[in-house]
Parts: sequence; structure tokens; C-alpha cells
Amino acid sequence: MFKVLRDWIQRYFSDEEAVVLAVLLFLAFTAVLTLGGMLAPVLAGMVLAYLMQGLVSTLERLHLPGAAAVGLVFALFMGMLLLFLVVVLPLLWHQLITLFNELPGMLAKWQSLLLLLPKRYPHLVSDEQVLQAIEVARGEIGKFGQWALTFSLSSLPLLVNIMIYLVLVPILVFFFLKDRAMIGQWVRGYLPRERALITRVAEEMNRQIANYIRGKVMEMVICGGVTYIGFVALGLNYAALLALLVGVSVVVPYVGAVVVTVPVLLIALFQWGWSDQFIYLMAVYGIIQVLDGNVLVPLLFSGAVNLHPVAIICAVLLFGGLWGFWGVFFAIPLATLFKAVLDAWPRKEPIVAPLL
Repeated sequence: MFKVLRDWIQRYFSDEEAVVLAVLLFLAFTAVLTLGGMLAPVLAGMVLAYLMQGLVSTLERLHLPGAAAVGLVFALFMGMLLLFLVVVLPLLWHQLITLFNELPGMLAKWQSLLLLLPKRYPHLVSDEQVLQAIEVARGEIGKFGQWALTFSLSSLPLLVNIMIYLVLVPILVFFFLKDRAMIGQWVRGYLPRERALITRVAEEMNRQIANYIRGKVMEMVICGGVTYIGFVALGLNYAALLALLVGVSVVVPYVGAVVVTVPVLLIALFQWGWSDQFIYLMAVYGIIQVLDGNVLVPLLFSGAVNLHPVAIICAVLLFGGLWGFWGVFFAIPLATLFKAVLDAWPRKEPIVAPLL
């Protein structure tokens, strides 16, 4: 047993750079896992800086001075943040409050529709099953109401955290953009001089993560915006809230689109019933989902490393369970990092004894 373990260590950890890379990855993983909550504003600032770095580089290639490019991009970022806080956020909050107030009426209407099922389909659905489903729905609505009450009572610390984010994150974004070269040089100063393997993996992951973040945010904005326009044109209630859910759902591949379809279906069914308007809405929503999966995603992520769907789902479950939303958002880049490390990892071929 010890000989097998020794041979395995010599095969995969005989290279000094591989050992250093393994230690660095372990330290980074441990730091994010243990300090991720405290460093959340820093992570958010890094993500936003990643998003805007491409635009800064484009302006610099157009012979705009670096300070002017950073200032222009940062001013655009602050303008979009102010627009979100003044226009979008109040609209979302108003629709969320309206939806919460109308939930009892929706539940009563769905209950009346469910009670008709045993009469129309007695061989498929029984009265006991319908009553059990209604009780489960009432329990979930009660839990949601209790959560809303608890949320409202504990909203003061949340507001304080939001204010901290609104102050710290823009400052961090500005300095990440302004001093990116100096920060990179400082980090490289603590790395070993012989770091060909680390550099190769870092360059590959820098390209992959940057492309993924920018592409994913563009996908969220495009899907959410097109969905909002389609829902408003058809007159669906809570269009902004549902469009936000559709935009966020693209973060979780495969699963997100299925989950977000449920509230869209239920709200449309409550508003219109089984009518032509309901069919038109579901057709538009289906077209948006098909175009997103078959046109937008290949266009935005054509240079991404291909991962098997099973690997993507496992990465979403694993990193989402560890780091919540950020884990889900970075699940594919982290899975790509794992794949890139495995592909670049030096291996010493075992010595085979000659046959006599």
C-alpha cells in the first residue's frame, strides 16, 4: 500500500512547480471558504472590475490615456448604478409588495380550480389528493409570510450592510481599475521565480473567467431586457419582477430555466386563465428560452472550454452549497479552473521494469 502511495506522489508531485501550485490553490480555496463572508465586498468589486476591464482596454487601444479611460468607464458605472437605484429598484419593490398582497387571492382562485379537478377527472385525481395539495400550498404561503415578517423586523442590519456595499464596492472598483498593474506586480512579487506552470494556468483562467463573467452578465441583461419588453407588450402583471427572475435564472444552467418557468406560468394562469393570451405569452417565453440556449449562448461563449452537462450540474451543486450565489455564479469558471489544472499538471510516467 505504501509503495502504491509513494509511486502516486512521485508521479504527480515530483515537480516543484506542481507542489507550489497545489499549495496556492489550497490556500486560496481555504481563504475564500473561511473569509468569504467578510471579503464579499472585495469579491463583488473584483467581479465588477472584471466586467469593465475590457472596456477600459478598448479605450486605451483607441489612444485614450489610461486615467481618462478609467474615469470615463467608472463614471458610466456610477451612472448605471444610480439609474438602478432610482428607477429599477423602486419598480421591483412595488411589484414585490403588490404580489405579496395578492397572494391570498391567488391561492383562493387556485383552490377553486383544483377543487374542480376531481369532478372532471375522477379517475386521475381524488378529493383527498386535492385537499392535501391545498394544505401544502397554505403551509408554504404561511412560511413565506413568516419569512417576510422576520425579514421586515430584521431589515435594519440588512440596510446597514447595503449601505456599506454601496460605499465600499464603488471605491474598490475604482482602485481595481486604476491600480490593476500595480496590484498584479505586487502579487507576482510573492510568487516563485520559476513559475511557468503557474503562469500558464493563470493566463488561461484569466481569459476564461473574464470572458465568462462578461458573457454571463451580457446574457442576463439581454434575456432580462427582452423578457421585460415581451411581458409588458402582452400586459403581464409583475413584468419587471418576472423579467428579473428570468435574467438571474441564466446563472444556473439547465435548472434555472425550469425553475423560473413555474412563477411565470402560475401568474399568467391566474391573470388570464386558459385563454389565447396565456398561449401567446407561453409561446413568446418559449421562443426567448430557445433563442437564449441556441443563439445567444453559443455567440457569447464560443471561446469557452466545453464542459459536460454532468460536470456543470455537479459544479453548480458543489460550489453553490459552499458559497451560495457567488458559488453558483462562478461554478463554471471554477470547474474550468479544475479542468485546466488537470490538463496542465505535470506527470512523471512510471518506470516499467523490463520483462525478462
